[in-house]
Amino acid sequence: MSTADVKKNAEQKMNKSIETLKANLSKVRTGRAHVGILDHVMVDYYGSPTAINQVANVTLIDARTIGVQPWEKKMVAVVEKAIRESDLGFNPSTQGDLIRVPTPPLTEERRKEIVKLVKGEAEDAKVAVRNIRRDANEALKKLVKDKACSEDDERRAQDDVQKLTDKFVAEIDKLISEKEKEIMTV
Repeated sequence: MSTADVKKNAEQKMNKSIETLKANLSKVRTGRAHVGILDHVMVDYYGSPTAINQVANVTLIDARTIGVQPWEKKMVAVVEKAIRESDLGFNPSTQGDLIRVPTPPLTEERRKEIVKLVKGEAEDAKVAVRNIRRDANEALKKLVKDKACSEDDERRAQDDVQKLTDKFVAEIDKLISEKEKEIMTV
């Protein structure tokens, strides 16, 4: 293993941390309806838990209403129950075989709670990035100890790892400030 391998490995892991953060942020409700909000709702489809978008067509009816149209008529009640019992706090109503899911506007207090949650997600991502930096620096020290690289190479590589860390922490801050703006916009 070389210093370049250590840096490349660290960068790949940091990228994964950013992707995880983006995925977590996409689940956060901002007051506007979007179809991705129901992605983690699971429906009991003939005995096996299945994602809602695997048993129904999920569309936007308007800015505050999601339309869910199950492909099988007997799934309408099951899908409606799954949405109602999810942790999202929605109250769906059925009209024929279309389930309308209105998204209630967020209160100021709820918006602030959501911002706190989002900042917690950011902090978790930053901790993950810093842990990756620590692991990379330990790997570099081990390379010096095993005489696989010089101390100068190690120092340069540690500087590069620190620059990577700074870059990813800045990216996390940017993602969070964008999400915070989105949440606080009424």
